[in-house]
Amino acid sequence: MGAEVWSRWPSGDVLFRDGLTGPRKLLGLGGRLVLLTVVVWSTFASDRLAAGAVVLVSGLLLTGAALLVGFFLAVRGRRLPAALGCAAGLLAVAVGASAVDASTLAGTVWCVLAVAALVRLPLLGGLPVAAAALASYVALDGVSTTAGLATAGGMVLLGSLLRLDAEARAAQRRLLEQERAARTAEARSAALAERARIAREIHDVLAHSLSAQLVHLEAARLMLDGGAERDRVRERVVAARRMAQEGLAETRQALSALRGELTPVGDFLVELTGREAARLVVEGSPRPVPAEPALAVRRVALEAVTNARKHAPGAAVTVRLAYLAGAVELEVRNTPGAGPASNPLADSGAGYGLLGMRERAELLGGELAAGPEDGGWRVLLRVPT
Repeated sequence: MGAEVWSRWPSGDVLFRDGLTGPRKLLGLGGRLVLLTVVVWSTFASDRLAAGAVVLVSGLLLTGAALLVGFFLAVRGRRLPAALGCAAGLLAVAVGASAVDASTLAGTVWCVLAVAALVRLPLLGGLPVAAAALASYVALDGVSTTAGLATAGGMVLLGSLLRLDAEARAAQRRLLEQERAARTAEARSAALAERARIAREIHDVLAHSLSAQLVHLEAARLMLDGGAERDRVRERVVAARRMAQEGLAETRQALSALRGELTPVGDFLVELTGREAARLVVEGSPRPVPAEPALAVRRVALEAVTNARKHAPGAAVTVRLAYLAGAVELEVRNTPGAGPASNPLADSGAGYGLLGMRERAELLGGELAAGPEDGGWRVLLRVPT
């Protein structure tokens, strides 16, 4: 891990100046142009510069500019040998400028190279380059030792701060990207969960509706085969039609429930038991039930009552709804049926009602028990609210 810290390049945000705002980029460009203007003016307006050295200094200035561009291109390509070669060339340019008394050009090259090396190179290469540039500045620029050391310390501090700032911006940008990705994944997961909920509700409604229709249509077929009167057969067909209409209504109610619009569970059970001639018992103080548990109670009550009518025709059905502390409990019980011992309608339907009810209860953190009891059948659902 320690070797990686020394050999690792700065983040792409540092090398490519990504993540900078428009005003900050404009400010940086303006600062470079001002610095270049000051360096050129100070170099050629200096009284210390000999007349014959103008051509040499001009060559050094152009060479330094080319090497500086090469340095930044090598850094962007993460080519350390090429970057170090350009840095060595810049050190030589600065030494040459100092030798002909172009101290402003030499000092600027040393300081800029030191800061750039600290900010943009791996520490393994940046620290030696910065140390060589600042040592040359202190030794050859002609300033006092105290001023030179103070300037060198300032350059080290500036380079370190710029590197830390760029790394912090890069880390912040990565966090924002991760947060956006997490939000996108969360939204996608929520959408899939919502689709699954809608599919489950529609499936349960249609399964119950079609099963109930099949009961009545099968009964009508048996009546026709047995030569029953037309009015009795017609009653069964009308009942199947009514079940289809109720299935459509239940589908709309299920979608409304997913939007938070649902009639109270107690009112629904009153309507259901009245329609199916069942007995309703309510225990505890009625209270609003959240949409998901309410839907579970509705679906289980529908499925259990339909199964009772299908498998035990003529049986007395009792529906009990209990409001418990932190939960709601539904019990559907039927006594032995008064119909024939072998009911031909008992084999109709898909046969997945009990499994669907149990899965629905488990998805809500509840439980469902179903099985024979005292010669009849009992379904017990308990879900937290």
